Amino acid sequence: MPVPFAPLLGFLIGLGLAWASRGVIAKDAGPLLASRPFVISAAFAGFLYAPLAGYFLAFHGDWAYLYLVDWRHVPSAVDLALVLVAGASVPLGTLAALPAARARRLNSVVRLAAPPAVLACALFAWGARRLAFSATYLQFHGDFGTESIASSALGRGVLWMGIVGVLGIAWSVRAIGQAADDSR
Repeated sequence: MPVPFAPLLGFLIGLGLAWASRGVIAKDAGPLLASRPFVISAAFAGFLYAPLAGYFLAFHGDWAYLYLVDWRHVPSAVDLALVLVAGASVPLGTLAALPAARARRLNSVVRLAAPPAVLACALFAWGARRLAFSATYLQFHGDFGTESIASSALGRGVLWMGIVGVLGIAWSVRAIGQAADDSR
């Protein structure tokens, strides 16, 4: 996934996981950092979301940076930091929304979700043309050798990572739901 989107989408996923846990967290009076929904969101982030973001940086770096910079000139430490920020955004979103989920205040969760959602939509509108091509930085800016994402290895990667991401979110929601069943 492109670098500018990863923390925004991660934060939104974290908010969604927090809201999915509203039944569990309402019964749990303990600290939020020790709650099962937070642990599940951290596991999702560490085992799935951060590696997913890292895949695109490692194998399709120019696309991941939306062809704004030549990925070959970006230090690997910057890539690592961005992957860690993306991974941390999921449990951060969960932690931010758990108090509202505990009180079952959907309007508070929506208020937390609105700015990153609007920003992600604006970035997508701005970068849609850039996202449609698989190329290197030089190919994209030189207008040669670009390939439609639909017929490229990048497109297959986006499809597979999308499927894995959705399945991971479904597993996380299911695990949170099982926690609700276990607490009854």
